[in-house]
Amino acid sequence: MLNQLRPAIVMVALFTVLLGLAYPLAVTGVAQAAFPAQANGSLVRDGAGRVVGSSLIGQPFALAQYLHPRPSAAGDGYDSAASSGSNLGPLNADLKARVAETTAAIRAENEAGAVPADAVTASGSGLDPDISPAYARLQAARIARARGAQTAEVLSVIDQHVERPLLGFIGQPHVNVLMTNRALDARFPAVAGG
Repeated sequence: MLNQLRPAIVMVALFTVLLGLAYPLAVTGVAQAAFPAQANGSLVRDGAGRVVGSSLIGQPFALAQYLHPRPSAAGDGYDSAASSGSNLGPLNADLKARVAETTAAIRAENEAGAVPADAVTASGSGLDPDISPAYARLQAARIARARGAQTAEVLSVIDQHVERPLLGFIGQPHVNVLMTNRALDARFPAVAGG
């Protein structure tokens, strides 16, 4: 019986060390060497070295001088511990009411007519850091007023931060909200009370 158990125990120990320890350490080492920023969460730091966010995780911006992200269904909004979509279907009355309310608020705040879909719908994870170029451009006049800048100048910053689809065809053009807001802060320091 011991002759039959010994190979099984050796194989469990071998595969535990190989797949439970060696492989994860090797993958972590390669990731740290080849892609250190991404492996550590794509953290964004301010001038003093403090972490201000991640370029991969959305965060709320509500002040008039900032690009606003798309709505979040994750907890109280952009709560990474509660990442999820709303799971509400297109015929759900609650979703229709929320979309109508959000659309009216965006139209009033930005003095806009048509509102892009991503401005009023949450992403699948509720943590999407990006918005469409159309939604970013829709907010330019409000941001310019709040910062005491020209709308064309704000549009220029937004347009410089439009990221194209991967390989030219995978995905959609998008604007990273955090990175664009940091560029806006650098170019047009916020006016007090904005």
